[in-house]
Amino acid sequence: MSKLIILRGNSGSGKTTVAKALQEKLGYNTMRISQDEVRRNMLWVKDGKDTKALPLMAELLKYGKVHSELTILEGIMYEEWYSPLFKLANELYESNIYAYYFDISFEETLRRHSMRNKSQEFGEEAMRDWWREKDFSSVLDEQVITCEMQADDIVERIYQDLFKSLQQR
Repeated sequence: MSKLIILRGNSGSGKTTVAKALQEKLGYNTMRISQDEVRRNMLWVKDGKDTKALPLMAELLKYGKVHSELTILEGIMYEEWYSPLFKLANELYESNIYAYYFDISFEETLRRHSMRNKSQEFGEEAMRDWWREKDFSSVLDEQVITCEMQADDIVERIYQDLFKSLQQR
């Protein structure tokens, strides 16, 4: 039974760090779909309501459902723009979705961003423009991740959530 992990939140909140560490911990046959990789690197398109990244991300979700035991979908993915993708995820994975929203303060995301390699690519002004306060999904049942949790703790929490669900079946 394929499972989907969704990690959402503002820029600099730690989603990609957690997604990469989680993929490593979960091992082979864990697919990671990064919104940034698809939109910025593969397609080189702008984000928005009708971004050209959406159809490809949808196809990747379908691929993950068929070919991967676990799929991790991570990115900012504003609720307003990406809800069709979340609806598709619900159709494909049904109750096998583990969704998490990184509810981290703007100040903390700015601090974290300053320590990243890509901190010179964009700064505070761009991050303010992208900021969405508590952009929770109306489609997904998201668990909240706060700034008190370190990346290793978040990875372990998600791992335990997955493990619990396997034991209950």
